[in-house]
Amino acid sequence: MKFIKFNHGGTESTEKSLIKNLRVLRASVVIIFILTACAPLTTATPTTAPTVAPTTAPTEVPTLAPSAVPPTVTGVPTGTATAAASLTPSTVPSATQTPDTRPGAAQWQDWPVIPTVSARARAIFQKGVTAGNNPHRFSKVGDCQNITSFFLGAFDHPGQYVLGDKYSSLQTTIDYFAGSWGRDSQAVRGGFNVAAVLTPFQADPNACNSSETPLACELRIYKPDIALVSMETWWAGKKASDYEKYLRQIVDYAISQNVLPILATKADNLEGDNSINAAIARVAYDYDLPLWNWWRAAQPLPDHGLADGFHLTNDVPNTADPLLYRRLSDPLAEKLAWPQRNITALQVLDAVWKGLQ
Repeated sequence: MKFIKFNHGGTESTEKSLIKNLRVLRASVVIIFILTACAPLTTATPTTAPTVAPTTAPTEVPTLAPSAVPPTVTGVPTGTATAAASLTPSTVPSATQTPDTRPGAAQWQDWPVIPTVSARARAIFQKGVTAGNNPHRFSKVGDCQNITSFFLGAFDHPGQYVLGDKYSSLQTTIDYFAGSWGRDSQAVRGGFNVAAVLTPFQADPNACNSSETPLACELRIYKPDIALVSMETWWAGKKASDYEKYLRQIVDYAISQNVLPILATKADNLEGDNSINAAIARVAYDYDLPLWNWWRAAQPLPDHGLADGFHLTNDVPNTADPLLYRRLSDPLAEKLAWPQRNITALQVLDAVWKGLQ
């Protein structure tokens, strides 16, 4: 073995000693590195947690478009573990919320025909006013049961409807939304469904931009602050979950444009288990939106207001009055689905716009 001499002090070290010393030094470096790596990261710790106002909105709400008005909750910031650990009991806000007293979506059949207006709905509406939407306008989004010749169109033509003493107070609402009742919406057409209004090739090329959907076209052109969404038609054999998926997309887009959707149930039960109405109610509940429970309004009518399981009743046999369905307080008209659909829709818009003020 070769020896190496060091001239400082005359000591002599073997190659083995040198290697041993190097190993000790390397181990010390590793230990220091491990201890450093286990140290917590330095983070900015808030002195107090921010206070967030409680809300009546549901605690679970689906993801909305970026410009939607989300519900607020009370809680601790979701920062790093270090920041959360540094909060003392005196700085953590109370995790209380206003109790949600609304009936659940599973009880949709018991929901009233005419809805009340939530704080969430008012926030969406007011944001629309600020963004330039017209508070005196509403748009219809729907299928053949929403065409103006039968649905709401007469209210833009004095003399074509009779409110009677029973409904005379609703004239102020007719005046408030003048021009919207009889307007042909780009998002209404016979055969439309929740998927069609989201499909660009279904849009009118003479009125809409290239690649624009019927829904987007309507909201861009008319700039309403409210959209009445009533979609009865659906593909035979398609699941209600698919209907619900597209309906949520309609709601998301409307809210992203600062337009308040009013959702409507349907009178028919072609699917056999009322699963589509249940889906509509879930969406209304999750987004805390007004729901026009047209299904409930139709239940007391003869045959539940259905002439053939789908189409709404509109006339009385052996009557010589072709405009009976527009005499809204006539005892015979009150047994027909179309007059009741018109009057309850008018009552819903009356309740909503007054509740939004």
